[in-house]
Formats: sequence, structure tokens, C-alpha cells
Amino acid sequence: MAPRPAWSGYLKLSLVTCAIELSNVVTHAEKVSFHILNRKTGNRVRRVYVDQKSGKPLEEDEKVRGFEVGKDEFIRIEDEDIEAVQIESSHTLDLNGFVDKASIDQVYLDTPYYVSPADKVSEEAFAVIRDALAEKKMAGLARIVLYQRERPAVIEPFGKGMLLTTLRYGDTVRDASAIFADIQSVKLDGEMVELAEHIIDKKKAKFDPAKFRDHYEESLLELVRAKKAGRKAPKAKASPKPSNVVNLFDALKQSLNADDGKASKASSKSPAKRAKAKAAPKRKSA
Repeated sequence: MAPRPAWSGYLKLSLVTCAIELSNVVTHAEKVSFHILNRKTGNRVRRVYVDQKSGKPLEEDEKVRGFEVGKDEFIRIEDEDIEAVQIESSHTLDLNGFVDKASIDQVYLDTPYYVSPADKVSEEAFAVIRDALAEKKMAGLARIVLYQRERPAVIEPFGKGMLLTTLRYGDTVRDASAIFADIQSVKLDGEMVELAEHIIDKKKAKFDPAKFRDHYEESLLELVRAKKAGRKAPKAKASPKPSNVVNLFDALKQSLNADDGKASKASSKSPAKRAKAKAAPKRKSA
């Protein structure tokens, strides 16, 4: 069963328009989720809105949004008021600019959505826009209203469909220079950097998300299974916390040796062995 669209509307390139649907890329289905219980009775509890002054709980039809304009002074906003706020980006993604996707700094990329044609009639126009973007190696810029907020977005070809990624506003992204200002420039020993490069080379791998595992989730599941079976909760394995390296050069050499021990037999002329031979003399503490 196909997931319910997160948004439906139109994609527009000049006078070319097609109906589209956005689907969530990420599923939020959780393997482990907890409910809040009454410790004494074991019954589930629920959240209840109460009147701040009277303390009386509210029924569902008694709740209404309020925008504060002064101390304890609010303007009431009804659901129909929100629904009446319609701008073009509420229903249409107008491609009004085109960029190289790689030119967008990754800190501005927010949430991805799959884009697909909403019906058979829209498939041809959808394919024309998708293939034109692919041919030019460009991504389209647009605006979209999602969850009662207009967001900038970038749209690019993605297999048979397209991928829309909402973007963060510039004034919501912190300036990196303010965060990194206290990091001092360090004059590095080129040989140490070379050793670190060899470690990276030995651990080089292909990106495979299928190999990612949520070890914390697995530990929670083991805890639940133990409790269900009436066993004691498994004790966490103590793992030493890392500390700052005292002798950086020795740490790099030991790391390389440890990787050599795990790897298959390498050629005596391998870069790793040449690096270790070069690093043989005793070094001072970094």
C-alpha cells in the first residue's frame, strides 16, 4: 500500500504544468516506543489541556488557537482562518530559477521528499521537466507551503521521479566562523598527516546504508525481551572513554599496526609498511 502523500499540488515550468505528489523519504515508524503509565495502577495516562486559571480540563471542541498580542491578550485564530490563507506556493511549485545542486552548501539542506506524477495525464509533462533538468545537470528552485510554513526548496531528477529538498532560511543557519573562531592554526608534521592518510586508505569503503545498524535500538529491544521473559535487565558492557592523545605520533603508528593485524597479509612494499618503516625512529611527544 502506497504511503499517503505529504503534499499534493502542481509543478510548473513556465506554461508547462503537471499534477504531482510529495511522499516522505524517511519513515518514522519506530521499533521501540514507550507509553507513559501510572506507576501504581499500571494504566496508561493521557495528556489533558486544562484552563490555566480555573484548572478545569477542556473538551476537544473547546480548544482554539490564540496569537498573543499583549500580556494575557490574544487574537483567536480558527481552523477555517488558517485554511483560508492560500498563496501560490500552497498549491503550486513554480520553478523560478535553476542552479547546480552542488553549489548549495549542505548546511542549508533540510528535509527530502520524493516527487511523483499524481495521475496518468501528468506523466508526460512530468517526464519532460525531469529529463530537461537531467540533461542540463541543473536543479530547480521553488517555494512550497508545508505544515503552515512557506519553505524554499530545490528539485532535482531522481531515477524515474524527482527529489525535492526543503532548504533552511539563511537567517536560521548559524555562521560557522563564529563557532570555529577559537580553533587555532596548528603547524603539523607532514609525516603524521601521511600516517593518518594511510589509516584512511586502509579503511576506505563504499557507502552502503544497508550496513547501518541502530545499536542503541537493539539494546532497547534486548531490554524489553529480558523484561518480558522475567529476566534481569542486561548489564551494559563497560567501555573505556577515550581521552586526549599524549603522543600523537605513537598513536598513529599503533593505529596503523592495529589495522594491519586485522587486514589480510599485505605486500612488503605496501604504502602502510613503507610508512611504518619511515616512522621507525623515536619521536618526541606531540
